[in-house]
This record gives sequence, C-alpha cells and structure tokens, in this order.
Amino acid sequence: MNRSVFAAAIAAGAGVAASAHAVVLTSWSFQNLTSAFNFTAQSPTTPAASDGGLFAGLAGGRHAAAASVWSSPTGNGSTRSMSATQWAVGDYFSFTSSSLGYNNIKISWSQTSSNTGPRDFGLFASTDGINFAQIGSTLTVLANAAPNPTWSSGTPQSIYNFGPISAPAAIDNQASITFRLVVLTNASANGGTIASGGTSRVDDVVIEGTAIPAPASLALAGLGGLLAARRRRN
Repeated sequence: MNRSVFAAAIAAGAGVAASAHAVVLTSWSFQNLTSAFNFTAQSPTTPAASDGGLFAGLAGGRHAAAASVWSSPTGNGSTRSMSATQWAVGDYFSFTSSSLGYNNIKISWSQTSSNTGPRDFGLFASTDGINFAQIGSTLTVLANAAPNPTWSSGTPQSIYNFGPISAPAAIDNQASITFRLVVLTNASANGGTIASGGTSRVDDVVIEGTAIPAPASLALAGLGGLLAARRRRN
C-alpha cells in the first residue's frame, strides 16, 4: 500500500470532519443600536445591521399598525435589544442572512414580552422573502415580569432562550435567507389579550451552519475510508 496516498486520504478525511463544526453565519447582539432607534412607523426605517458572523444581515420587521414604536431597551444580559409595540396577528420580527456554502442551518435567540405583549409566535423561513413556511409548532414567549426574572444588563436569563432550532434543508446553501417570528394569536404574555402598548423584544439572535465540503474533499474522504478498511483487513 502506498503510505503517502494513505496519509493524504486520512488527512483529507480529517479536514472534512473539522469543517463539520457549526460556525456563526450572522448574529445580532443589538449593541450597535442607540436610544435613537425609535420610529413611529410600521417598520423601522433603518433595520438593525448584524454585528457578528461571516455574512452581513439585517433585522427588522413589519406591523399592520402605523403607530408601532421600535426601540432598543435593555437586553437579556446586555444594554440593548430590539423591541416594538402595537402587535397584532401576522406582525413579525425578521432576520435576513446568507447561507451560501453552508448547510445544517440553525437559529437561536432570546425573546420576552411585557405582560400585555404577544405570547404566541411562530418561526417561519424563506429563501425569497415572499413564500414562508413555518418551522415547528407555536413558541410561547414569557412575560418580562414577576414571578419570572426580568431582563437586565447583568446576568442573562436562560429561561427566555429559544433554539438552536434547525431550518429545513431548503434553507441550505442559499444566497439569501429570511427568518420571521410571527404573532399567531391575540393572547398576551399574561394570559389576557394583546394591548396596543404591549411590547415584545428580542436579543442575541444567532444564525449558524456548517460548511459544505468541496467535492474533491468528499472524494478524498471516501478514499481514506476505503484505504482504512483495507488496512484493517490486511
């Protein structure tokens, strides 16, 4: 057996395995926002730019009510988050990124609502920003009020974390992808009905994926497996 070929194949296989680790594609800590992030409009006129990851992305949303106010209050263990008022069924937060060259896409985030803010959200995904499919079932957002621990710039509270949630394979290796957190019902976080002044806020949004191996790397990895099997038989 040619030892140099064997060694090269094993090294290639190791390289493919290493590339399988998840990397952050786009993330938002919202620390780049300021107190001036406050618009009385159906959506923020300047979406929040991502502040981490390989790809640039934008966070924003859309509300039916023109009086919706977007702001950047305290996050979950940080000084900023993205928040909005005037919630109704169909309103949403949105997060755009790219997944080009990556698969196994996942998203995670922190979210809370005020007592009269929305409770029931659905996670949706799209590759064209028009046609969206829901991922999983209804997500219950907890109230940022007693008896729950409240958000502060100090210790983050894990009970408000969602994910990582896996996206469908259709989201893999796309030039543009969009996730939405959409209000599904009129129920508020305290079990009542959403009020116009009720808020919901998000923080620490992370979209991640694993690199898709190049075809040559896959072929070498397969050769490495065959050679390793032959070596065990000999």
